[in-house]
Amino acid sequence: MKAISRRCIFMLAAGLVLASATTQAAPQYPTKPIRVIVPFPAGGGTDIIAREVTNTVAKSTGWVFVVENKPGSGGNLGVDAAAKAPADGYTIVMGQTSNLAINPSLYERLPYDPLKDLAPISLVASAPLVLVTHVTSPYKTMKDAIQAAKAKPGAINFASPGNGTVAHLGGELLQGTAKVKFTHVPYKGAAQAVNDLMGGQVDLYMASVPTLLGHIKNNRLRPLAVTSPKRLPDLPQVPTVAELGYPGFDTATWFGFVAPAATPKDIVVRLNTEFNKALKSPELAKKLNEQGASVLAGTPEAFSALIKQDIGRWASVIKTSGTKLD
Repeated sequence: MKAISRRCIFMLAAGLVLASATTQAAPQYPTKPIRVIVPFPAGGGTDIIAREVTNTVAKSTGWVFVVENKPGSGGNLGVDAAAKAPADGYTIVMGQTSNLAINPSLYERLPYDPLKDLAPISLVASAPLVLVTHVTSPYKTMKDAIQAAKAKPGAINFASPGNGTVAHLGGELLQGTAKVKFTHVPYKGAAQAVNDLMGGQVDLYMASVPTLLGHIKNNRLRPLAVTSPKRLPDLPQVPTVAELGYPGFDTATWFGFVAPAATPKDIVVRLNTEFNKALKSPELAKKLNEQGASVLAGTPEAFSALIKQDIGRWASVIKTSGTKLD
């Protein structure tokens, strides 16, 4: 009987030692590539910023990120895919103002709730918008376009990267402020919109500065105005909407990473820590600044508070404009 008892005790002790060793030897997160969903096509502002940030983190940590572009429905498809992914830290999505703060009020049936179905990780950057036309366009200034729109309401086409994007609502806000009417032409991202603008199919286009800065500097597109309160260092010759006669006009889009809501808190904190470290890099800041974006950072809690605040802000703009989507 004593031998049996001793044997049981030995086996129990051995089991505890093995369990302890297994726990200590458990691999640390991440142990495989992290999927990064970008809910817009490659080459747009959201895509550029997501790749720059994750590349910086990858260099400093050795982590592997796999970027997947999943455009459609104003960013809703990509964000919804992330919201419904396993909450294990291996799927995150680059959210932005449109799909986290605008779309909840814009769409009657949004397939996800930004406040309930997603866990904010970290803000990354913000960028104002720029209104452009083709270099051969008859509109030399924003005033030219406004006057033409007043003379023939609805005759001027106004393109955006998609319904519900900040560019779309920024355009609506501009129309309301200037008391003009453009015909909105939504695209599924920046690339096709820019192609059609340069091909003469649309007259005006508004998008984030990172999306269009290269085309502007290469003299393929003519910038008419930026939506920031002050002129941008990279576009010092371009006036702000505010200084063109509409004081107080200020519209920008922010970008940040979010994960499925049930993602473990320690993984969210780990991701937040590494993203914030990367965002302190002068090299990354320089790259983002060259794209017309400004570095942001901060805690998951601060990001969550911003989402809540901007849902209310954009709900007011949507209500005033009367814009609604199914």
